[in-house]
Amino acid sequence: MKNYKYIIKLSLFALLAVTVLNSCNDDEFLDRKPLGTATEGDLTAGGYEEKAFGLYGKIRTQEGVTNWDRYWFQSIRSDDAQKGSTATDAATRGNVMDKFQYSPAEFAAYWDGHYSLIFACNDLIVDIDESGLTDEGTMINKAEAMAIRGFAFFDLRRDYGEVPIILKKIVVPSDGIKAKSTVAEVDAQIISDLEFAASKLPDSWPAYPGRATKGFANALLAKLYLYQGNWTKSLEKSELVINSEQYVLDNSYVTLFSETGDNSKESIFEVQFVRIAGVNYSNNYWESQGVRGSSTWDLGWGFNVPTQNLVDAYEAGDPRKEATILFSGQNDGFGLTVPNSPPLDQPYWNKKAYTTPSIRQSYGENKNHWKNIKILRYADVILMAAEAANESGNATKASDYLEMIRARARGTSAVLPKVTDLSQTGLRTAIKHERRIELAMENERFYDLVRWGDAPAVLGGLGYQAKNQYYPIPQTAIDQSGGILVQNPNY
Repeated sequence: MKNYKYIIKLSLFALLAVTVLNSCNDDEFLDRKPLGTATEGDLTAGGYEEKAFGLYGKIRTQEGVTNWDRYWFQSIRSDDAQKGSTATDAATRGNVMDKFQYSPAEFAAYWDGHYSLIFACNDLIVDIDESGLTDEGTMINKAEAMAIRGFAFFDLRRDYGEVPIILKKIVVPSDGIKAKSTVAEVDAQIISDLEFAASKLPDSWPAYPGRATKGFANALLAKLYLYQGNWTKSLEKSELVINSEQYVLDNSYVTLFSETGDNSKESIFEVQFVRIAGVNYSNNYWESQGVRGSSTWDLGWGFNVPTQNLVDAYEAGDPRKEATILFSGQNDGFGLTVPNSPPLDQPYWNKKAYTTPSIRQSYGENKNHWKNIKILRYADVILMAAEAANESGNATKASDYLEMIRARARGTSAVLPKVTDLSQTGLRTAIKHERRIELAMENERFYDLVRWGDAPAVLGGLGYQAKNQYYPIPQTAIDQSGGILVQNPNY
């Protein structure tokens, strides 16, 4: 485990950020304004730096942004993951996401939470614009807000398609009512936010791990362009991140997902979790994915578990399999044996949600409230560059980037041979496989299948239809808008 001083240093940022939501209570959201609200006065000390800190707390603690709703949207809908837990636990949610029985009555918090985060960003951006200040520190704070707003709109764009673009403060409820914009218009707004952020943000924050950086903005731009099929721009933005020399692949894929892998040189953006003196500065994202057992194996709620399909997708000897999938009835990698299934309800669990037993013991806590959520890491950017290069006709560059990922995974063992088929079709197949395995259980697979056009073939047997690319807009948001918001097609 990292030493105490380093944990305290890391925690300072988390403690400052958590102030925003600790000062709020659930009653403030009972009379919800259209699309969600931002709350004035969350930070009483004043100053844009403090308000910027508050945005990071909101990313973590605002319901619907990075709590368990995130993996219901971003993981369980794929062929890599399923609901998990017990058969009857959250069965309605399971039918909605596992079986593509989407409902506008479910998951409204995901929509509301993202707009609440956007409105908090708008508050800071508008305040800065109205202040007339243009000093470097103020512009960096504005850039942080724009990077986070771009991140929130990116999530909404992937999950709903056409969404309202709201860029002003919510002073009266009608300020939060707006018709949907086209996907192209939403993309243009995301690009505008992220380009500004990339121009003003620093390369790194040595004293404050977890703050938005130039690399975060460029990596998110690279991913947006990848979704658009704009290979030239995606490769350009990916290589800005690669050539910045700010990031390196962690030597070990296994340790990358242990406690020592938090805020490593592979990290581009992470949501900061920390446990101090028995207090958790976190949410239910990891706790809800822990092994659902009893006594020392009561590690969580047991949701978001790997499928047999994913287990079978690994090449022989790929060490990433053991780092990603925790097997019931087998060694956990730390000398303990996971109970069999049955009595456990699932044969497989998300190993990336698992924690080191000695650290659990030192905290006196079984459920994971201290490992960060990895939103973007360097390996993802390298694979984006490989894909963009291949689709642009540069097989050599694509192969080189692909080999970087496979070489790290194989280490010194004689597994995962270098891909030798350099045809565009052959490399495309290899890159698709590598993205699936390298990023397994990290919330990318469903969106990759959709943008590749593979979702009908891969997910059709589970109930997926073309309309399921996008989730229906919550009925509560449509009702609050007085009909100005129109439901997505075919719902």
